[in-house]
Amino acid sequence: MTNRAAVIAALADGPSSIRGPLRARDTRLMVDALRALRTSVLEDGDGWLVAPEPLAGPAEVDCGLAGTVMRFLPPVAALADGDVRFDGDPRARQRPMAVLLRALAELGVAIDHGGRGTLPFVVHGRARVPGGSVTIDASASSQYVSGLLLAGARYERGVTVRHVGKPLPSKPHVEMTVAMLRLAGVGVDEGPDTWRVEPGPIGPLDIDIEPDLSSAAPFLAAALVTNGRVVVPSWPERTTQAGAALPELLTLLGGTCRLDATGLSVQGTGGIRGIDVDLHEVGELTPVLAAVAALADSPSVLRGVAHLRGHETDRLAALAAELTALGGDVDETVDGLTIRPRPLRGGLFRTYADHRMAQAGAVLGLAVDGIDVEDVATTAKTLPDFVRIWSRLVETAEVGRAGVDWL
Repeated sequence: MTNRAAVIAALADGPSSIRGPLRARDTRLMVDALRALRTSVLEDGDGWLVAPEPLAGPAEVDCGLAGTVMRFLPPVAALADGDVRFDGDPRARQRPMAVLLRALAELGVAIDHGGRGTLPFVVHGRARVPGGSVTIDASASSQYVSGLLLAGARYERGVTVRHVGKPLPSKPHVEMTVAMLRLAGVGVDEGPDTWRVEPGPIGPLDIDIEPDLSSAAPFLAAALVTNGRVVVPSWPERTTQAGAALPELLTLLGGTCRLDATGLSVQGTGGIRGIDVDLHEVGELTPVLAAVAALADSPSVLRGVAHLRGHETDRLAALAAELTALGGDVDETVDGLTIRPRPLRGGLFRTYADHRMAQAGAVLGLAVDGIDVEDVATTAKTLPDFVRIWSRLVETAEVGRAGVDWL
């Protein structure tokens, strides 16, 4: 939500106020990139004041491992006057980009990627984009759709995006994009797997950013794993975030959940049940849910998340490898995992530079002695204070039997 707001504000007709933005590596990379394109982003109390200026190059964009930066900003960079070079972390060069780059080329954008279809590449901005209609297979990432929609109102003919292929993953994220564009007064029409953004003005935003619900997943899961109770305040009653599915999913796993004026509370009930669920629309929750499922009293099947192979790491292979190394019985399927719980032992839990993997390891450390979570600093991607908050949670709750070491 923070990065969508930042992009819309950079393209708006006047200054925008973004209050309570997420402050993490992914959002810092976005702000740095927009500043490189000449957008003014100023600290304003607990928020940002974004004052759009004509976009210009030459510019260098460091995507890190942020999918929102590498997928949202190339359509924006095409509107700059000058060349914009994109690159990122080593793993970012393996993440799929060809679909978006081909779509931009069809819309009239000149891009030099050496035929690789991945980072690094150069967008040759010409301060204008003809726009029009494109048909893409976005089954690897809904961010392709969001990226095109976010910039579409500034294209001369707007943009129409049609998705073909397997079902679109993480659809709530596209719904978030559409809702935020409409908040800025942008005309967006939707049909079955089709989105149309009309060319026209983009109004300034005056927006409060919701709490990051996906980052709440390991904390809420802690209640189930320890038979305790965790409360997350300010949980929104309505949201387009994928984390909104957590109460239902944690209830299926055996917890009790309650949403009231104090926030969302999750209570463990002394047991964890196996589940069979399709996580296609909320795939980012898979690592933490897999960790909880590995501690259940019956097998679990997590389905519909083949697209996780193209995230920060191949999350399905990584989860299967790490849970198996700790004594678990996990099989990769075509689109997910089958988890048959077994007694787990301590050991190294590798994270593959993936923040969600680190969070999964922390959850396991509440129930299994001797878990060492490798490179926990990777959680700074979306939650820089993870270690401090997690350690305080554990110390306050006096979880005595097991713990976790950060490497």
